Parts: sequence; C-alpha cells; structure tokens
Amino acid sequence: MSKPISLALVGIGKIARDQHIPSITGNPAFRLDAAVSRHGRVNGIENFEDFDAFLKARPDVTAVSLCTPPEVRFDMAAKAIAAGRDVLLEKPPAATIGEAEALASLARAAGVTLFSTWHSRFAVAVAPAKAWLMGKEIAEISIVWKEDVRRWHPGQAWIWEPGGFGVFDPGINALSILTALLDDPVIVNKARLEIPSNRRQPIGATLAMRSAAGVPISADFDWRQEGPQTWDITVKTNAGILRLSKGGSEMYVDDTLVESGPDREYANIYARFASLIETRTSDADFQPLRIVADAFLCGESVLTDEFHD
Repeated sequence: MSKPISLALVGIGKIARDQHIPSITGNPAFRLDAAVSRHGRVNGIENFEDFDAFLKARPDVTAVSLCTPPEVRFDMAAKAIAAGRDVLLEKPPAATIGEAEALASLARAAGVTLFSTWHSRFAVAVAPAKAWLMGKEIAEISIVWKEDVRRWHPGQAWIWEPGGFGVFDPGINALSILTALLDDPVIVNKARLEIPSNRRQPIGATLAMRSAAGVPISADFDWRQEGPQTWDITVKTNAGILRLSKGGSEMYVDDTLVESGPDREYANIYARFASLIETRTSDADFQPLRIVADAFLCGESVLTDEFHD
C-alpha cells in the first residue's frame, strides 16, 4: 500500500464532525494530521486556530479539505494552492462564480488538484438514474426540496448573510443532481425569492428553468417544512416517470422502487479525491453555483414574515 495522503481539515463545524471526519478516518488513502478552526478541535491531532500558521508549520500536510462557510473560503484555498497543497472544497465551492473560476485557474497554473465537491451527486441512486435516462426523451423535470432550517442549520447565522446562500444552501444539492443527470446546460428563465424581513437571504425560492434543448424544469425550495422532509426530483419521459427521492438515495420508476442504499456520499467524495490526487487531475464543475447566481440575477425578491431560530 502507498503512503497515506496527509490531510488537514479546515473548519470544524457540524458537517465536518458528522461527515468529513468519519469519511477521512474510514479511508486508508488518507491520514488526518491537522485541523484548523477558531472554535473547534479534533482530538489526537495537531490543532491550529490560524490558517497561515498551519501552512507555515506543517509543510508535510499535502492536502487540505475546506469546510468553512463559503464567504471566507477563497483566501484560504488560494493560499493553500500557492503553497502547493491539493484542495477539496465543500459545497458550495465559493461565494461567487468569479472566485470559483479564479481558484480553478490558480490550481491549473500551480499543478495541484482542485476538487469542487457536490456530495448529493454521490448519492447511491444518482448514477443509476443517469444511466436509466440515457436514450430517453425527457418531457419535464420538477424539483421539490423542502426541509427545516432549524433542524439542519441550528444557530448558524452565516447562512442568512451575504454569501451564505440561504435556502440555496440545500437547494444547490438538488441543482447538483439535476446538472449531473442532464448533458444540456440549464437556463434560468425567472425566479421568485422569499426573504424574511429580518434576514438578508431567501428562506424560500421557486425557479422556472429550461434545458438548452427546451425541456421545462421547475424547482421549489423551502426552509420552513417541519415534520417529514422532502428531497425529490421527478423526470417525466417517453418511457415512464423517474423519481429520485430522499436526496438521491432512492430511485423509483413509475412508483416502483428500483434502487436504494445507505448513505455513502462523503465516503465516495474522499475516494474520488484520492483518485484525483493520484492522477494529478482536478474536478472543478461550477454549474450548480452558476444556476444559483442566475437565479439571484433574474429573481424577484419578495419580503415575507420574520424568521427566528
């Protein structure tokens, strides 16, 4: 076996603890050697509060996984790339398309691996769904992605600030699956963004879109759903109706379950990262981020009721 890749995890919050740490420690291709966070720590490894101090002190750590909020991620990623480190970006990869494209350019020039992750693309039913759709005529696509922000982002004020994405933080997961299923680019026709009067980012959004070939696509994102959560994508075709449910973990054809399995999204992300590093290649697809940016560009903003955690 080759020597494990020495990796640092940056931003020790809920997603890092719930998903990244178990996936890293469960993958023999990696060894978690350092953590960087102002507020969190990981036991058993060296911890830093300052990213610059980490880069200076640990040149032996050759890969960095950035799990910070997107608005502070660009500077860290750019510094890591300049230091010759391979970089994994949690979704969304950056606060803007400009930042994301700049990072891709910097990584190419430096010859390092850049991996812009979209964890929902690694859900167990996404690849089978794409395979099932091959050769079929798509008539219509609808997305319903509704969840409870209090359950998934408790007390995380940054998601309501500029660069925090609001309801598009989960909604971009649906868009990442959509763009994985389609070969055509997705065009936003119009959008309606519901913004609480005491917040700066939307709590709900509806999008009317189309593929470049003219397939109508609708999306309904909402962060106010209590009880059972809804993460569904329905594709009507000339050969039946495909439905991805539970965020891509279940696939139905004409209401018959044909694919399901356990959650291995982040385990598969790190398997992909290891493969990219081994082959010295990058995977930097920003299509989902571009759709969100287009929704803000052409969207109608509507004030709605105040929201309190």
